[in-house]
Amino acid sequence: MQRTAGIKDVAAAAGVSVGTVSNVINRPGSVSDETRSRVQAEIERLGYVRSEFARQLRAGRSRIIGMLVLDMGNPFFVNVAKGAEETARAAGAGVMVCNSGQSLDAEADYLSLFAEQRVRGVLLTPADSTGRNLDVLRRNNIPYVLVDRVAADDSTLCSVSVDNVSGGAMAVRHLLSAGHRRIAFVGAGPDLQQIRDRHTGALLALAEAGLAPDSLVECAADRLDVAAGRDAGARLLGLSPRPTSVFCANDLLALGVLQTMFAAGVEVPAEMAIVGYDDIEFAAAAAVPLTSVRQPALTMGSMAAELLLEESGDDAEPHQHRHVVLPPELVVRTSSMGLSQLGKPRSG
Repeated sequence: MQRTAGIKDVAAAAGVSVGTVSNVINRPGSVSDETRSRVQAEIERLGYVRSEFARQLRAGRSRIIGMLVLDMGNPFFVNVAKGAEETARAAGAGVMVCNSGQSLDAEADYLSLFAEQRVRGVLLTPADSTGRNLDVLRRNNIPYVLVDRVAADDSTLCSVSVDNVSGGAMAVRHLLSAGHRRIAFVGAGPDLQQIRDRHTGALLALAEAGLAPDSLVECAADRLDVAAGRDAGARLLGLSPRPTSVFCANDLLALGVLQTMFAAGVEVPAEMAIVGYDDIEFAAAAAVPLTSVRQPALTMGSMAAELLLEESGDDAEPHQHRHVVLPPELVVRTSSMGLSQLGKPRSG
């Protein structure tokens, strides 16, 4: 196997010192045009690629940002990662995206890997609500920004999130305005703050309408995917009296509920109105276009990356930790159209 060319090989071939080659790579303006051209020609001829890890050891900082999301199967997190990647790339950094799958063990393993690789910083949506897994970042002085998670009570870090209480209230107010009084909520367990906040918002909207908390039909899901939504839909069909509408904690759950209703011959929205959350691309493309509470995923990822780049940068000005809370937006489509829009009475 042919040996990979190193910086010493380039220096010898170009007749310059190793320091001059380093200057050509890192500070080209400090080298004359003639020398720079000669060194660059040898770099290309020899196929020299600088060792990024060696550079990190010398500089003490990587150009790589670690990113840990809850579920790469959810297009919402794909878009968050895309927003972060675009901003990081514009600043000369790269993003390494990993998926915890909501597993506390996987989260701990990936955070340890980021620390071992001496990443510049970490963007993450924690699976562990206690924050214990973050200790490895704190011990290694690696800055991190919480994404899609409120951290307003912690002045030691930055966060970028959406007002999920407002979003949950927005969804249920919409269903109430369409004439629904038997509303179900499909969501995962209490470990995820985002889901708790959407549920809190739903109860807030019911209270505003003079309805008791127990008027919200709880339908728990063990995951936040389409299969769990189909299972929840089947359970909703077995209820008596059956709810006339459902607010799902994310769009994947809502799409699963929609599939179950379609298979059972239940008309959406005439017999069952559905509202999701996230407004992923598939929401508008569903068999019955899905009403959803839109989260600005690209903006969320981009702003989180900006905060992390600022905190880990070389600016003389001290970094001020900030907690950015973005507003959600209700996008109304066919799946939740009201009585007057449908022109038919509500069943049940």
